[in-house]
Amino acid sequence: MNGIAGLLPLLLLIVIMYFMLIRPQKKREKQVNQMRSNVQVGDEVITIGGICGKIVKTKDDTLVIQVGADKVKFEIMRWAVSKVVESPTRPKKEATVVETEEETPVKKVMPKKMKRATPVEEVSLAKEMPVTEEVPASEPDIEIEDIEVVEAEIVTPDETEK
Repeated sequence: MNGIAGLLPLLLLIVIMYFMLIRPQKKREKQVNQMRSNVQVGDEVITIGGICGKIVKTKDDTLVIQVGADKVKFEIMRWAVSKVVESPTRPKKEATVVETEEETPVKKVMPKKMKRATPVEEVSLAKEMPVTEEVPASEPDIEIEDIEVVEAEIVTPDETEK
């Protein structure tokens, strides 16, 4: 009886660890494997190494992805896919459409183009602008005669050692 009572806390700890650690990890692993097996041509993916690309071709264990503006293609293993980015061409499964009574179209406001002034218009514009009067600079508070000149002696490192 004492032996079973001693093992009860240990068994309870193992059960708690199973429900807190092992079961959620297996669930996440199952979701990741399902995501990796469901990738299709056209999906945008991010690899474990951080490379973003678009799937061009799928094979059993490998994927060919297209990367960058140069459209470089290379082959990666299926297990290297970290995340599938939602592509605009593939419909979302969980998306719900909310319809409003009236949708007003959004009008883009573009800046007006300004035409360049011709030389004749530039001259006429210059004539219309008022000419401002020149304001004399204020006189400084300090007179030049008030400034003292102080002479300093320059000491080089060689002279300080002597």
